[in-house]
Amino acid sequence: MPRATRANPAVLCFEAVPYRPLLFQIITNNIDGMRFTVRFSGADFQSAPAARDAQQVTRDDQGALATFDMTMRNVSFNPVRPEASNDAWLDDPSLIALRSGRTELRVAPQVGGSIAAYYERTGEGFLHWLRPATRGALAARDPLQMASFPLFPYCNRIRDARFEFDGRPIDLAGDGNTFAHALHGHAWRRAWQVGARTASSVQLDLDHTPDSRVTGDWPFRYSARQQIELIGDALHMTLSARNLDDRPMPFGMGHHPYYPRTRDTRVTASVDAMWHADPDVLPTHLGAHPAVEALREGMSADAFDLDNNFTGWGREAVIAWPEERREVTLIADAKFGQMVVFAPASEALLCVEPVSNTTDCFNLSSETREHVGGCVLMPGEEISGVLKWVPARF
Repeated sequence: MPRATRANPAVLCFEAVPYRPLLFQIITNNIDGMRFTVRFSGADFQSAPAARDAQQVTRDDQGALATFDMTMRNVSFNPVRPEASNDAWLDDPSLIALRSGRTELRVAPQVGGSIAAYYERTGEGFLHWLRPATRGALAARDPLQMASFPLFPYCNRIRDARFEFDGRPIDLAGDGNTFAHALHGHAWRRAWQVGARTASSVQLDLDHTPDSRVTGDWPFRYSARQQIELIGDALHMTLSARNLDDRPMPFGMGHHPYYPRTRDTRVTASVDAMWHADPDVLPTHLGAHPAVEALREGMSADAFDLDNNFTGWGREAVIAWPEERREVTLIADAKFGQMVVFAPASEALLCVEPVSNTTDCFNLSSETREHVGGCVLMPGEEISGVLKWVPARF
């Protein structure tokens, strides 16, 4: 790498290197006020934060980012501690701000009842325990770019957006879900109503009544609730739902948290087996995989290309950043018997998701309930479960 000085701006070249936030942090340390031209070859840096703030941008003939020209000023590209000036969106009036000591939470009820940020104020800036959203994600109302979003009335995919229940075909295609297979239910794509709130807690509610005019609408009437609270530094969340219909309803729930991912991020969890998946990320069979043992020992987030359900989960998972001497422990109660790990090789993303059902559970009737999860709520029946994220520094 060429040495950069104020008189001699550097040209930094990357050959087929996937974007990693930590890489940018290393490059940009202590270069306040310096001007850089960065060129990329064989890599997709569309999501690089610098590309969004570049003064001059060029793209190749396929439209991919080729170079950008910018001046670095008080910049860190590690999403764990974003540039202070980029955090102004946290004061957006559409967000609900919760506080407990130095720990803060931002909730976006209009963006699928999502968590937008969960962080601690430190002398060095904001220390994020979940990957924070951005101003652009908030403006676009994009739940997939939030810190975490709720999953109701099922988690993950339903093959071809179809299944049969109680002798009746259920078709979910066309309800506004643009994915090939119905994904994550619909609550994450709806605005939630704000209920009781305090300085450190808020209640969010969603009521669903099927609309015959909407193709593929979930055909059961139900209500869902998120009770979100900061207790000390920990995030506590109670998810609940009630079947308001006059017939049984198949059901699953969970949350979809994203975590900051660096080269040293590790995930530790006790699991027994993994659901292997086809190219559409739909389960094919339950069995052994090297990731099972790796998770027990503390798995690098870069170790495998994962988007899989794990069974036999001990209902605790530790996401650690050893280089920052910190970790957050996810704790789930018995309602969340499945864990999903999303750690793709192609993107700097990491999700460790507590869920009550495996992917496509409604179409896996030949499998045992222990292996696929989910449940059937009878008319008037209610279900609830508690999730906690407990941060620690060491």
